[in-house]
Amino acid sequence: MKKAIVEKFILTKRGRWAAAFLMAITGWCFNCSMTAAQAPSRPPVTAATQEQKDTRPAQLTTSQQAAQKYFTDVELLNQNSEKMRLYSDLLKDKVVVINFFFATCQGVCLPMNRNLEKVQEALGERLGKDVYIISITVDPTVDTPASLKEYAKKMNAKSGWHFITGAKENVEFALRKLGQYVDNKEEHTNIIIIGNERTGLWKKAFGLAKSDELNKVVESVLNDQPAGEK
Repeated sequence: MKKAIVEKFILTKRGRWAAAFLMAITGWCFNCSMTAAQAPSRPPVTAATQEQKDTRPAQLTTSQQAAQKYFTDVELLNQNSEKMRLYSDLLKDKVVVINFFFATCQGVCLPMNRNLEKVQEALGERLGKDVYIISITVDPTVDTPASLKEYAKKMNAKSGWHFITGAKENVEFALRKLGQYVDNKEEHTNIIIIGNERTGLWKKAFGLAKSDELNKVVESVLNDQPAGEK
């Protein structure tokens, strides 16, 4: 794919939570029917989320407080069955590369994740330190942590690449917050969201673009500096 075509599939957004983020993401979602007005205002109420609400760190910047309020700390699970809070564990202060898939997908999922495997290779030791890859299933009922662990092995996933599932209502909530909820798993998007939560820069790229072009987008987001430091 030529660079010009790749760039056509890149959208950049930097702005306020949450309307700005939803407009940036859902506005370019190929198959999403979700709108900002339909997005739930809070995660499912569970004992786990209530406990997180009571114990979450208080020392957050104004921007982080807004981001946490928007994303919330809804509880998810990675392929190792470790509890992962959406904002505090997966997004806060991180550069993230996020895609959406399901393990039994026979379409774009495998080539898209193979692309991310190449991104992982390019990142080297920076994966899990400077950049995190987050692959979120759109089929949480079937994609258990155990099945995602097997899938992760096929992708040669290293530490720093999280394959995310969890309770169906929690995963669906997270997908809605990211503008990627679909009623039919076969209609999930083939985009990759690349974000720098610390600086507020978010980009989207076509998941089947050449890996070297994806690497350039990741590097540009990684190298972004907070306002006042440029």
